[in-house]
Amino acid sequence: MAKVTITQVKSIIDKPQSQKRTIQALGLGKISKSVTVENTPQIAGMIKKVQHLVEVKEQ
Repeated sequence: MAKVTITQVKSIIDKPQSQKRTIQALGLGKISKSVTVENTPQIAGMIKKVQHLVEVKEQ
């Protein structure tokens, strides 16, 4: 499977609790933190939910 690098670019302060939990589930939590994960349908859905808070790069 293809891998993607997800970088948090915006704060989760004043965001709904579900978006905060999604950011934590992705392994993020601080601005500029990055994780590399496989691009599964579940991860793609999580990225779509918080797309305004993250930056995604395909590898």
